[in-house]
Amino acid sequence: MQNNNIYIIYGDKPKSMVIETLNEMKPERGIPKTAKIGIKPNLVLARPSTSGATTSPEIVEGIIEYFKGKGYEDISIMEGSWIGDRTSRAFKVCGYEDISRRYDVPLIDLQKDSPLERNVNGLKLDICSEMDKIDYLINVPVLKGHCQTKITCALKNMKGCIPNSEKRRYHTMGLHKPIGYLNKAIRQDLIIVDGIMGDLNFEEGGNPVRMNRILAGTDPVMMDSYAANLLGFDIEDIPYIAIAEDIGVGSSNWSEDSIIELNTSESVKIDRGIDKVGLFAKYIEERDACSACYGSLIHAMDRLRTRGELGKIDEKVYIGQYFKGKVKDTGLGVGQCTRGFVKHVPGCPPSAMDILKFLED
Repeated sequence: MQNNNIYIIYGDKPKSMVIETLNEMKPERGIPKTAKIGIKPNLVLARPSTSGATTSPEIVEGIIEYFKGKGYEDISIMEGSWIGDRTSRAFKVCGYEDISRRYDVPLIDLQKDSPLERNVNGLKLDICSEMDKIDYLINVPVLKGHCQTKITCALKNMKGCIPNSEKRRYHTMGLHKPIGYLNKAIRQDLIIVDGIMGDLNFEEGGNPVRMNRILAGTDPVMMDSYAANLLGFDIEDIPYIAIAEDIGVGSSNWSEDSIIELNTSESVKIDRGIDKVGLFAKYIEERDACSACYGSLIHAMDRLRTRGELGKIDEKVYIGQYFKGKVKDTGLGVGQCTRGFVKHVPGCPPSAMDILKFLED
């Protein structure tokens, strides 16, 4: 099913909300009952959805109940958490092991999957081979902020479908181009965005904002364009949206006529709060940093901020794969990539606590 609409429903009961939305959309039209359906949530790390980092398990329950009720039995949940965590741990902590048992739906750990090469407009990318077995892919991202790409929603959530080595490589490529091209390599058929609760500055969660909404559609470019607008960004602020559009993934053009609200809400404004990444930018020199490492640094610096000790940092903090093999006797290095610095904290990634102690010392 393809259309150019984005459906929105407001409330605080995710399971019933998603079922009502799917009843309106009727996405099962044209999908054979034998289709292999994959559900891809955002379980970037092992934190519950109340942290604002991961997909509410209730939304996934609603999706499973809807499709099973329509006669679909070959359904699986698939994810590959970021390099700083294990998918198996995220499945457990985020409530997906329980879903797997109750609905007899297998969990597929994409961190353990083998790579499959794809050539997208001359750019070679590795995806997880399990993605090639899926007939109908349901993407269930969280509407939230990101420390490097401003937002993460439908397009960026596909990054969980690539091997860990490829995730590191994306950061050396500047993130935006490979994210855009990845969405040509992996087609998503249905997008259900968890806008119940998300950290609007930081993909790792910790400062969740209650938004009480679910968005649904079939075009990931349009969905991200709308999500960017919702969070106060122009699409020019998130280059991978235009990149994906340019290579034919979808269209960024939406209008008020294409937004279908299934109910109303008296509180629709979203407040992003403090821009922590911008706040700390003058202290940090970041080049090709992996998200887990950069996220830990932001957490550590925010702890210093809340203590009123941020001003004590009198040297530049360096982070990212660009600094591999570089030797420096000035500045503070964060992560294994800066092991050539005289002063650095090891780890791949180091924990926020290790970085905090390092900066304090």
